[in-house]
Amino acid sequence: MTERRSYPSDLSDARWALIEPRLAAWRQARADAGVGGRRPTHDLRDIFDAILYLNRTGIPWRYLPHDYPPYRTVYSYFAAWSSEGVFTELNYQLTGLVRDHHGRPVEPTASIMDTQTVKTSTNVPAATQGIDAGKKIVGRKRGIITDTLGLLLTVIVTAASISDNAIGMDLLDRTATKYPTITKTWVDAGFKVKTVEHGATLGIDVEVVTKDPQAQGFSVLKRRWVVERTLGWLMHHRRLVRDYEARPDNSASMITLAMIDNLAKRLTAETTPTWRDD
Repeated sequence: MTERRSYPSDLSDARWALIEPRLAAWRQARADAGVGGRRPTHDLRDIFDAILYLNRTGIPWRYLPHDYPPYRTVYSYFAAWSSEGVFTELNYQLTGLVRDHHGRPVEPTASIMDTQTVKTSTNVPAATQGIDAGKKIVGRKRGIITDTLGLLLTVIVTAASISDNAIGMDLLDRTATKYPTITKTWVDAGFKVKTVEHGATLGIDVEVVTKDPQAQGFSVLKRRWVVERTLGWLMHHRRLVRDYEARPDNSASMITLAMIDNLAKRLTAETTPTWRDD
């Protein structure tokens, strides 16, 4: 690792030890296959720290501090890790470790599903965004499934105009493939009969959790509060407050990266700094 002053978002040695094996294996596999041309000169830890810095602070790629590797290099690694599923694999591995740490089976059996609509920046192609008629927002919609601890299992990003039902069925398909042990999921009233019926064909019981009509104001909903808390965790990463990514798959990777950061800190008992002053 290059000697430089660290930033609050940089990985500690303990967290880097969790992430390094997968990135080192990726680089070695490329070298063995003769991919990438000349020998890499930049440290993988510096590159990953740079991506975490951008994810946490929300800056554009061009504004990365000069003591990180060049932004074009950092972005090329991010794009490669995104398209080749490296972030997804890291999230899967760390999720299993966190579940085991909490005394849970590595493979979850229950989950919670939700969607979130966010505005997009001016650089996002019009073809990949839309209007959420219910929330009156022009942007993209994020669909996520978490386990009962709030750990991210599956994420997809679509135009905001896509219905919750369509997103829900896609999420169920992907989750059933990756986690065949899932037999139960809780959702809100935005998911209709189609999602419930589709879940049944996959062997997943989809339960719609609705608010008590007698309750006044805010009320905590059974199981649903878990996924809402996860969305709150993700919002600590300013890159996710608005969707800045030109490609929806890169947007999903930014969400996954934020959860990787969260998981690594859980495993090493490190705290997540907030944006509030002490």
